Amino acid sequence: MDFAAGLSEHPVTAHAVGEAIGQVLEGLGGDAPPDLTLLFVTPPHGGAIEDAAAAVAATLGPRTMLGCVAESVVGGSREVEQAPAVALWAGRTGPVTPFHLRLTPTPDGNTLTGWPEMEPEGAAALLVLADPFTFPADAFLTLLEDERPGLPVVGGLASGAQAPGGNRLVVDGHVVSDGAVGAFISAGVDVAAVVSQGCRPVGEPLVITRAERNIVYELAGRPARDRLREVASALSEAARQLMAGGVHLGRVIDESKPDFGRGDFLIRNVLGGDPENGAIAVGDLVEVGETAQFQVRDAASADEDLRQLLDGRTADGVLLFTCNGRGTRLFPTPDHDAGVVTERLPGAALAGMFCAGELGPVGKRNFLHGFTASVVLFRRGLTTEE
Repeated sequence: MDFAAGLSEHPVTAHAVGEAIGQVLEGLGGDAPPDLTLLFVTPPHGGAIEDAAAAVAATLGPRTMLGCVAESVVGGSREVEQAPAVALWAGRTGPVTPFHLRLTPTPDGNTLTGWPEMEPEGAAALLVLADPFTFPADAFLTLLEDERPGLPVVGGLASGAQAPGGNRLVVDGHVVSDGAVGAFISAGVDVAAVVSQGCRPVGEPLVITRAERNIVYELAGRPARDRLREVASALSEAARQLMAGGVHLGRVIDESKPDFGRGDFLIRNVLGGDPENGAIAVGDLVEVGETAQFQVRDAASADEDLRQLLDGRTADGVLLFTCNGRGTRLFPTPDHDAGVVTERLPGAALAGMFCAGELGPVGKRNFLHGFTASVVLFRRGLTTEE
């Protein structure tokens, strides 16, 4: 096979890495080394991630290795939450171009350093693992939209630390604590991204008729808070309780569509409202003329959303970047996202991590998300270089 994954819950790092490597070697087969390997470890193994990466490099000999410390990791159908674990993923993807980026704000804009000198043409996707404290992912995506429009960006923000300097990122033989590491994935493999935002719409789509930055004053000519009350009053008691626990607003990404459904909205939190002017604050910039619809999130909606988005998909290898607000914090049973992915994509080599923010495209644009499951699907495409 061209893709393989391994998982170990052994508390001793050397043993855990050895077990994960053994599983990958067994699944990968053949003599050719993997083009790309990803290593995810939980904080109990974080202090030894450099040794872990060295062991993976010495045994698997990957052409490129990325990795990071995450609060929880994924391997196969298992999600190991806040406990010692090592997850390892390897794939023969064709040429991969790695990098370590830093993005620095300046008076003239953002300065990006670490970009590959020889940027590959025709890349299938850009895989990014970033430190949330030192790398402004939103600014990076905005910059990339101007420079490389249409290039899918997938990955997530490291979740292994609660303060700057605590995260550890791996790029080949180096361990760093700032910026972002990642790689261009060549067109030698088919890459697709599925972003499950886990919400369901309520009410009807409404046009934003008055807004400023992240404040929505009017929806379809009436105060936004009034529209929200109208939607809530028409819901069942159970749905109203969901809204009371947190309401969201979905912005339509492609206004050219005649109808809007699952996957057409970029979901953002409603942060609060002003009873005096009837406005609501949203966790993103909005524009007059956009179509929006209120949304609710619960375990059942998140389950249904992920299952439907994976229907009809196929993959040989899968990377799962799921929010650290999912798992057993959202679902009544453990291993939910990993279980759904393995059920819908049987036989695919799966690994991943719980993130402090997930990267993935909605429509044809890339976004930083929260509470999502960003699923990266790899299929054997063109013949890889040996």
